Order: sequence, then C-alpha cells, then structure tokens
Amino acid sequence: MRNKIYDLIIIGGGPGGIASAVEANIFKMKNVLLIEKGENHSQTIRMYYKDSKRVDRVWKKQEVELLGNVDFFDGTKESTLDHFDSILSNKLIDFQYNTEVDSVQKEGDLLKVVSSKGNFYTKNAIVAIGKMGKPNKPPYPLPRTLKKIINHNPYECKGGEKILVIGGGDSAVEYACQLTTENDVTISHRDPSFSYPNEINIEMINRYEKEGRLKVLHASNTIGIEDENGKAKVLFEDGTNEVYDRVILAIGGTTPVGFMQKSGIEMDENQMPVYDENFQTTVPNLYIAGDIVFKHGGSIAMAINHAYTIIKQIKGKINQEIT
Repeated sequence: MRNKIYDLIIIGGGPGGIASAVEANIFKMKNVLLIEKGENHSQTIRMYYKDSKRVDRVWKKQEVELLGNVDFFDGTKESTLDHFDSILSNKLIDFQYNTEVDSVQKEGDLLKVVSSKGNFYTKNAIVAIGKMGKPNKPPYPLPRTLKKIINHNPYECKGGEKILVIGGGDSAVEYACQLTTENDVTISHRDPSFSYPNEINIEMINRYEKEGRLKVLHASNTIGIEDENGKAKVLFEDGTNEVYDRVILAIGGTTPVGFMQKSGIEMDENQMPVYDENFQTTVPNLYIAGDIVFKHGGSIAMAINHAYTIIKQIKGKINQEIT
C-alpha cells in the first residue's frame, strides 16, 4: 500500500546523504525522506574515526572546489559531527533511523525502496551508503572462534595486548599509533614503504617506528589466521607466523555490489556502478553519491559536490514536468 509518495528518498546519512538533504531543502523540494541504518547520521565517522581524528577538506592531495550550498572545513571528528548537526538543524526533512535498506526496485514510474521497516515509494532516490559500513574481507577465511579478537577498528582493545594491525592506509596507521600507549603493536602492510596515508600520518608512523614505539612489517602479506588456544596465529607469505592477542583488519571498504545488482544497477567489468555525468545510474531516477562512485574511495568534499549536482538535476526535471 502506497501511503505516501516522496519526491526524493536519500539512502544513507553520511556526508553525501546529509548534503543531499540540505540541498533538497535549499532547492525547495518537498516530501524528502532520509533513511539511515544507524541511530544517527554520520555513523562511519562515529564508529570508525578515533576521537580527535583530523578530518580535512583536502584528501590524498586532491583539492576540491565546493560547488553547492554546503560548506566544509578542516577539523576533527568532533567538529565535523557538530558541523553536520548544525546544518541539519531546522531542515524540513523527514528522517527514518535504524532502518536497513535491502534494495531499490523500479515499479512503474516510481522507485520502491525495500527496507526493514516496510516499503517506501519515491519519484527519485539517491544511494549514499558509502563503503566503510561494509569493511573489506581478507581473501582467507577467519575462524569464527576468534570473532571477538579480530576487529575492524580498535574500540574493543583492552590494553596490555599484543596487537597486529593489518593495512597500509590512514586508518591502519592511526589505529596502530593510537594503540601504542597501552599495547605491544605491530603493523603489517604490503608495500616496501608507506605511500597511501597523508603526509602527517606517514611522518608519524615513520617516527614511531624509528623510536621503537611499534614494529612495522614492510612488504608483508598475511595469508591466513588460525585459532591457537583462543589467540590469533597469523600466517605470513614468507613462511613465518606469529601469535597475537588481537588482530585489527584496517583494509578499507568495498562497494556494496550485491545491493547494486539487486537494485538493477548495471556494473562495469570492475564491478563498479555505471552512471552518467549527473551520477544517475542505469536505473532511471536512481542516483549514487559519495565514495561508492569511486573504485578507491573519495573525499567528503567530493560527496558534497555529488549531492549538489544530483539535486540540481532532479530539481531541473521537476521544473520541466511542471511547465
């Protein structure tokens, strides 16, 4: 039963979703709903960013000129959340939190958003669900018996532990350095030296290694993890192994291919969604925004620009229909 038909449904309450909601309000769009699976907006920042983590407008040296009406500044985890709280306040947008979206289905001229709270109908939809909410899985199986000590972030760490952080990006470096205050930490990454993190994090990890505050396994590849008396026995490609109290897999996130395919979105040979210059997918009136647009992720500023481009396109189509 179609109790209400929205002009726009936004799926995901991260930066791309927030910017879409704000732009929709500024462009005077009516009947807009934002659906978020968590209990608040910006769940990725809340869950995967450490306290006081730097959040910069320039990401991996990519300077992005903001196009729309949503501004964004260099800051920290806390100031970024405060900023998003502020720009969402008093906006005439409906929110549906704690709601998991299964897919978006074309149904006549409308899109049916299939969710854990029932079906919602809309003329347009934006998928801005991000990648971090679905962390990458390693190519080897993980023992179910070690579920409590193999994590994707450091928040379960208790102190006094021998920890291996696997990954070579900003999150891996920040987790490793953060944990050295109370733990014996090793970080393992595949490259001969760090190249993916920002300059500040590269300087920090190199300094920590030089000072002996942590151990770095350069050009190291993990090929398996086994349960050894409740601890993680990590197997390396060079034939060595080591036992750790805890392992943190900071190996990034993946495009939610299953969700895309279930929604009828065409994927290219690299399992990335196909879209046009306005970020409209091969399903008419279904758009994507944020880091799911890119193979290797994107910045908050990019997501904000996607939102402006999409809302401007949708508003233009609505105006054409009226005239």
